[in-house]
Amino acid sequence: MNLDKKFSGYANPALHTQGLYIGGKWQAVGSIPVLDPSTGNTIAEVSDAGTSEAMRAVEAAEAAAADWRRTPARQRAEVLRRWFDLMTERAEELALLISLENGKALADARGEVAYAAEFFRWYAEEATRIPGEFRATPSGSHNILVDHEPIGISVLITPWNFPAAMATRKIAPALAAGCTVILKPASETPLTAYAMARIGEEAGVPAGVVNVLTTSKPGQITNTMLADSRVRKLSFTGSTGVGRTLLAEAAKTVVSCSMELGGNAPFIVFDDANLEAALEGAMVAKMRNAGEACTAANRFYVQSGIHDAFVAGLTERMAKLKIGAGYDPETQCGPMITPGAVEKIDRLVSEAKARGARITTGGKPVTEGGHFYPPTVLENVSHKADMCHAEIFGPVAPIIRFNHQKDVISMANDTEYGLAAYIYSEDLQRALSVGRKIETGMIGINRGLMSDPAAPFGGVKQSGLGREGGVTGILEFMEAKYFAVEF
Repeated sequence: MNLDKKFSGYANPALHTQGLYIGGKWQAVGSIPVLDPSTGNTIAEVSDAGTSEAMRAVEAAEAAAADWRRTPARQRAEVLRRWFDLMTERAEELALLISLENGKALADARGEVAYAAEFFRWYAEEATRIPGEFRATPSGSHNILVDHEPIGISVLITPWNFPAAMATRKIAPALAAGCTVILKPASETPLTAYAMARIGEEAGVPAGVVNVLTTSKPGQITNTMLADSRVRKLSFTGSTGVGRTLLAEAAKTVVSCSMELGGNAPFIVFDDANLEAALEGAMVAKMRNAGEACTAANRFYVQSGIHDAFVAGLTERMAKLKIGAGYDPETQCGPMITPGAVEKIDRLVSEAKARGARITTGGKPVTEGGHFYPPTVLENVSHKADMCHAEIFGPVAPIIRFNHQKDVISMANDTEYGLAAYIYSEDLQRALSVGRKIETGMIGINRGLMSDPAAPFGGVKQSGLGREGGVTGILEFMEAKYFAVEF
């Protein structure tokens, strides 16, 4: 692919194709093509790790572990802060790189880079505030001293939809805690992960503290690392199905697991909601990253009194969005990641139509160019439709009318997932009351965006285990150690 001048510096794919990053060195082996989903063309090829390379990464992480563990918290913090500064300086180049390999609109990519960098700044601060405890026992027999230690070598597995933010959300707390890591990014978007490693090296991360492997054999590679007794942590973001498989594998060696899995977020609009605010929030919650987000609004439940106006307003906004290559500054909705993603979305839309749903805009795949599906709104959607029980992961908004509060709570909870939910109402007491009854880990009230590095991110039920971000995120990479101290 002939790249123009705007793909220079860190935006240039060729800079990130030097090989696997193991022990501070680049090691070329095998080949995996990286495609531009806007065109389907190959833009680069990255190395393809096997089990021997995975074991070398574990060895490199082990060799660096003791020194990094002993590194003073302030020194670790300064490395992370420098990483934040460097990402911020190169924000535009990184955003272009993300748009090129992921397809997301440039505005969304810029937002991701800012969000991703913030994890380094947040955990630069949290590294120096790792909690401890000292108190007397209730019986008065002795003192209780509780310390927190790094859990050890951590395997980090990240998805393609947020290639920078999902990596930094794991790397930052792990390094702040004193752990060394092996990052395995999705093979669809590996260039951003290698860019992160290169910037980390420049920021002063010692060799072996961060290692990056790309592979076409993710199951084999991950199982090999989990079987090694030196690996003590697995942090995974991805589908619930793969998460279940990894949990079973990790159980064989009792590896600690953090799991951020699938979602099926309800977006609830009550009659008393501010219509314009609800529509603006819906566009953010649905169309951020073209709907390819685990927190994306997946089902819209709109009360009868405001339903028709909401459908009309959302249809108008969705119909105006410009489709195109993510790195085109005018694009508002980029391509889906693969042809398979487009086929899945179209299948869900067709099934909903067969149940009586009516399309008010969009509804048919774009057949020319890359992997595009247009922004789509459906009304009169049956709660039994497949798209109400599966992640759409695309720019499709199914709208379901409801009358009574108890009914919408029941429908919102009718899913195995429990990651995120959204509630719009001018009655804050009602919004909070309904929110407490919804089985989910996160709720946006009158707000279409909830993710923040300073807040705990995670779900309940089949949406995962543990939390990332916030003051608790660093503890996912630490073990509590109790000392019984005689008076």
